[in-house]
Amino acid sequence: MRSYLFKAAVLLSVCLHANASAIYPIDRAQMLKGGRFDFKVEFDEQIKSGDFKILINGKNYKDIFKKEGEFIENEDGLQASSLVVKDVFLPKEGSYKVEVSVKDKKDEVNWLVYAPASKPKVKNVILFIGDGLSVAHRTGARILSQGVSEGKADGRLAIDDFPYMAFIGTSGTDSIATDSANSMSAYMTGHKSGVNAMGVYVSRAKDSLNHPKQENLGELIRRTSDKSIGIVSDAELEDATPAAVAAHTRRRSDKNEIVGMFYDIKPEVLLGGGSAYFLPKSTPGSKRKDEINYVEKFKESGYTIVTDAASLNEAKKADKLLGLFHLGNMDGALDRKFLKNGVTKKFPNQPDLTEMTAAALEALSKDKDGFFLMVEAALIDKASHPLDWERAFYDTIMFDKAVALAKEFAKTHPDTLIIVTGDHTHGISIIGTVDDNKQGDMREKVGVYADAGFPNYQDKNNDGYPDTPNVSKRLAVFFNNFPDYYETFSPKLDAQFVPAVQNEKGEYVANEAYKNIDGAVFRAGNIPRNTDTGVHSVDDMIVQASGPGGEAIKGYMDNTELFKVIVNAMALGKEKK
Repeated sequence: MRSYLFKAAVLLSVCLHANASAIYPIDRAQMLKGGRFDFKVEFDEQIKSGDFKILINGKNYKDIFKKEGEFIENEDGLQASSLVVKDVFLPKEGSYKVEVSVKDKKDEVNWLVYAPASKPKVKNVILFIGDGLSVAHRTGARILSQGVSEGKADGRLAIDDFPYMAFIGTSGTDSIATDSANSMSAYMTGHKSGVNAMGVYVSRAKDSLNHPKQENLGELIRRTSDKSIGIVSDAELEDATPAAVAAHTRRRSDKNEIVGMFYDIKPEVLLGGGSAYFLPKSTPGSKRKDEINYVEKFKESGYTIVTDAASLNEAKKADKLLGLFHLGNMDGALDRKFLKNGVTKKFPNQPDLTEMTAAALEALSKDKDGFFLMVEAALIDKASHPLDWERAFYDTIMFDKAVALAKEFAKTHPDTLIIVTGDHTHGISIIGTVDDNKQGDMREKVGVYADAGFPNYQDKNNDGYPDTPNVSKRLAVFFNNFPDYYETFSPKLDAQFVPAVQNEKGEYVANEAYKNIDGAVFRAGNIPRNTDTGVHSVDDMIVQASGPGGEAIKGYMDNTELFKVIVNAMALGKEKK
C-alpha cells in the first residue's frame, strides 16, 4: 500500500511539474468570433526563443493569428520568459486547442468560439446593475415601498414582473468570492477575470496596464456598429462597475487612466460622480496626477457639461452629455430626499438616479441605430458594506423606480431588451421586526415568527418611499458577516453607519461612537480584523429580462454568458462596412 501511494505521489509530482506555462485566454474560455484579445503565454522559467512550440489546432500560432509574437526573455526581471501577441482574433467559430511545449513540458487549453447572431432581435439594450443586490434588498424594498398586510404584498415593484429569470454564478479566476470589477468585467467581455481587475486576464506582469486585454462591450460597439453608448452610475464613474464598460486594468484604482479610457471610447452619455478625476491636478478637489482637463476635452468633443439636477434638466436637447455631480460617490436617496442631514451640503442639488436614467434615455433614443445603456445603482453596495441596511433599501427603491422608467420606455420602443441584475450579492437577511413598544432591552424587542407581526412604515405622500425609516416597529435586518461592531437595532439618522475603526495595531475594532446608544449590543466579528466592513457573499445573483432576446435568460448561467446574450440580441460582431 505504501509503495502504491509513493508511486502515485511521484506521478502526481511529475504531472504538476509538467505544466509548461500559463496560457491566456484561459481554459474553457468562450469567445465571440472576431472578438479581439491579447494572447499571452507565461513560461515557468527563463528560456530562449527557440525553446518552445505553440500550436493552435495543430498549426503554428503565427499562421492562426497572422502575427509574430513578442518574445520576452526575462519578463519584469522575474527570471521567467513570456510570449505576447496583442490584438488578435479568431475568424471562425468552433473548438480550438492550444498546445504549448517547452523542452519536455507540455500544457494545453481549449477555447470555444461562437458566431454572433445573423440578425438583431432588438435595437436597444438597457442593462441595470444593482450593485450588491441580494434577495433581501428586493424583499425589503417591496415591504418599505409597497407595504404588506395579512401576509400579502400591498403592491409590486417594477422588478417583480419580468418574464425571464435565471441564477448567475459570480466567481472569478482567482477566488469564489468576487468584487465588482471582475464580475462586471465578465458581463462586459465574456471572459473571466480576477479580483480588482477588469477587461484583462490577471497575469504576472508588474504593470497594472500591461495584462492580456479582452475586448469590452464599449469597444465592440464602436468597432462593429453605429450604436450609441450610455453609462449612468451614482458612484464615481471611474468605479469598477461603470468603468468595466470601457476599461482595461489589473488594478481598479487606476482611476486617472480609466478616465482616459472613457475618452478613447467617448460614450454619448456619461452621468455620475467622480469629477475629481476629470479635473486637472491644480483644481481644488482634483485627484488627478497631471494637468489634463478631461472636462474641457469632452466639451471640445461636442459634449454638453452638466453639474447638478437643474442643468441636467435643461440639457434635454443634448446629443452628447457629460454629467458630473459629485467629486466622489453621489449621496443616497435617504440622505438626499428625506433626512436632509448635512451629508449633501457640499453638493445639495444632485439628481436622482431616475432623473439621470430619464436624461440618458432621451439623449440616446435619438440615435436611429439604437443604443446600449448601463445604469448602476452603486449605493446599494456602498451602504451594505457598512451594514447600513436602511440606506441600502432606500437606494433599492430608487433603483426600482429607474427600472420602471425603462419599462415605460420599452412600451413605445418594443425593440428594447431590458436586463436587471447585480454584480454580486451581500449576506443579508430580514428575520422579523424590532418593536420599541415591547418590554426589555433592544435584543428582546426583536420579534420573530408570530411575534414579528408587520412593520408600521407609512407613505403618506404616495411617493413610493417610507416617510421615515425611524418608526416604532421596523424591520429586523442583519448581515451574516461583519467586523467587531455595536448593533443598535435602529437607523443612523445623522450619517451612514461606520461599524469599525482602526486601532493603533492597524486592526479594525468596534466603533465606540455607538457604544452608549440605548440598547446597543457588542457583536464580535466573524471576518478578519484587517477588514473594516462587511464583505460580498458568494451566493448566486438573480438576473431578469424582458423584451426580445430575453428568452436566453434561464436556468443557471455563468456571468460570462450575459455578454453573449447582449451581443446576440443586438447582433454585434460583424465589422462595419
